[in-house]
Amino acid sequence: MWNFSFAIPSLLILGLLLLVYFSLPRLRISMNRAFLYILVVESCVIIADILSTWADINYTSLPLFVVNLLNCVYFVAFFMRAGSLMFYATSVLRVFKYRKSRYYQVVYLPMLFGILMSILSLKFGFIYSIDEKGYHSGPWYNLLYIIYWFYLTVSLICWVLYGGKLRRKRERYGLLLYIMILMAGILIRYMFPKILLMDTFCIMAILVVYLIFENPEFYLERRGNIFNSSAFSDFIEENNGKFQGSVIGIVIHNYNELRDVYGGKQMDEGLTMITRFIATSFPDCNIFYHRRGRFMVICPVDYDPDRVVDKLKERFRSTWKSESADLYLSAGYVIMNIGEAVVSADTVFTVLINGMDEADSESNHETVYIDKKSFERTIKETEIKRLIDHGIENNEVQVFLQPLVSTRTGRVVGAEALSRLCDSGGSIVPPGAFIDIAERNGRINELGEQVFEKTCSFIKEHSLPGKGLEWINVNLSPIQFLRSDLADRFSEIIEKYGVDPGMVHLEITEASMIDDTFLQKQMTRMTDKGFKFALDDYGTGYSNLNRLKKCPFANVKIDMSVVWDYYKEPDEILPTMIKAFKQMGFEVTAEGIEDEKMANAMKHIGCDYLQGYCYSRPITMNEFADKYLND
Repeated sequence: MWNFSFAIPSLLILGLLLLVYFSLPRLRISMNRAFLYILVVESCVIIADILSTWADINYTSLPLFVVNLLNCVYFVAFFMRAGSLMFYATSVLRVFKYRKSRYYQVVYLPMLFGILMSILSLKFGFIYSIDEKGYHSGPWYNLLYIIYWFYLTVSLICWVLYGGKLRRKRERYGLLLYIMILMAGILIRYMFPKILLMDTFCIMAILVVYLIFENPEFYLERRGNIFNSSAFSDFIEENNGKFQGSVIGIVIHNYNELRDVYGGKQMDEGLTMITRFIATSFPDCNIFYHRRGRFMVICPVDYDPDRVVDKLKERFRSTWKSESADLYLSAGYVIMNIGEAVVSADTVFTVLINGMDEADSESNHETVYIDKKSFERTIKETEIKRLIDHGIENNEVQVFLQPLVSTRTGRVVGAEALSRLCDSGGSIVPPGAFIDIAERNGRINELGEQVFEKTCSFIKEHSLPGKGLEWINVNLSPIQFLRSDLADRFSEIIEKYGVDPGMVHLEITEASMIDDTFLQKQMTRMTDKGFKFALDDYGTGYSNLNRLKKCPFANVKIDMSVVWDYYKEPDEILPTMIKAFKQMGFEVTAEGIEDEKMANAMKHIGCDYLQGYCYSRPITMNEFADKYLND
């Protein structure tokens, strides 16, 4: 006798889960469609399981064709469930991105075969048979277990091959738990076929993926029923290369200031009103929200994005009336056509956010159009970020040296350390291409510290004080200069290599001199540790001689643009400036020296040191040592 007392509670739990799932908006991606498929199929399986079991128990009081048909429906649903459970696992892992792929079609052949055998069992009894004595298992009954195990094995293999691509550890091991529970369920069914316990294990597996992947709230902004930026990224990733519509970015101008003025409650009401207006005006569009008053609207191909923006502009000219205040809001707009270009969701998101940053800064509220160059620029920047991360994490940031020549002796007496990265093709990436990016992504401190340490190692390895080289300049970015522990950290590195800190001159630009109090305090900390400072690129910022008097610079480097301007049209400004520097006790270096005539001109007006291609381009440390230190 069959016991289906476990199946009824499972059906009730499944019904509750369906109710909760359908009460919230759901993102239209394959993973969610696969989950919905599981819920529907599992509902059919449980209902068919209960009805067919009841019919098998009461077969004497029912027409045999009804008992036969109910069993057929159950076995068809059973095989469909096996395929749907694997389909969900592969959807999470994005194994089969296209349903028309050959592999996708082949992998479902066992399920189709099982369904066919179930239907043929109505007449031939392959899997089951019904006669006057009731239900009987057929000769091919174990096909259920074979096909079920086939799909679970495929799911497990896919997890082994692709599970590492899941972003979070809980997702990776949550999917494994899902597969393991299903394996336990089919094993229990094989061991105790008379107890309808497998449905309970399937419900347990469904609850696991619901809690880890499928809770609709994961994709919803906390302020209301609007999708968040994670949903946007997954939607773009799902439709990569297939999406033909456009994306419109909307950014509320001065959002943080307005939130302070109106208050958080009123601004949240305003965001809700904006969401409702977009949803009502453009019902076929998907709306996403990305903090600080930024909306992303994905429109289908038949929508004209310019008309959408015009309608939004017209609405923003009116007041947004909340229950407690009238909100006067203005917005900037971005239009992006993705087309058929296959780019990552991260790239699309980054390009769109950059566009909204630009739209937010536009005082005339002109629409920003994102073109192919925007994508190319972002892709290039992403590659440079990867190079920065790789170089820092593998200690592969290269240091090039450019010599500094004394105007008094004509000999190389110093050098400037310059960072370089190497791309995948072996080409050198100059600092102008990656320093700004390293500052923005927060890795400039690690990069600068690696350059500093390699410079100290070079000084020790080549015993520079005895080779005529008096110092090496190392650049500090303005962000790096702000580190409160900079003096202690650099001193630790100096002590590690046993190097005189006076051998290292730290170059800072005028951008580091915004806060006079901090500047003097930081420089005092460093000079107390024995370091010396050089002011780099003088003439491109806003410093004056009065400010420089307060700073203990050992050297002032005149920017090449100032040097070139003087060489083309000599006047008294630069010579007078250099004279003032020397009276203040600063030595002076002229940058960008291209030839001997320029070198003589800079020497004539009082420069102490010269740097430029006239003497050498920046070269590797080994080349520098061979050329200048092995005489």
